[in-house]
Amino acid sequence: MADDNGGGGSTGVVAVLVIFLVVVILAVVAWRAGWFGGRRTQVNVNVTVPQQQQQQPSAPRSSP
Repeated sequence: MADDNGGGGSTGVVAVLVIFLVVVILAVVAWRAGWFGGRRTQVNVNVTVPQQQQQQPSAPRSSP
């Protein structure tokens, strides 16, 4: 019988957890950097001065 010092099973679990954490961290960094294309921010800045409306003289109202 081969004796693996009792740590063979836990080493595999730790390796899987470390790989999982690395993948999650890379995914978060990629998402924050906008590598997936979902973060397109378009800012429309309207800096024109609105035109003032010319008031038309009101027509005199006749009372009935």
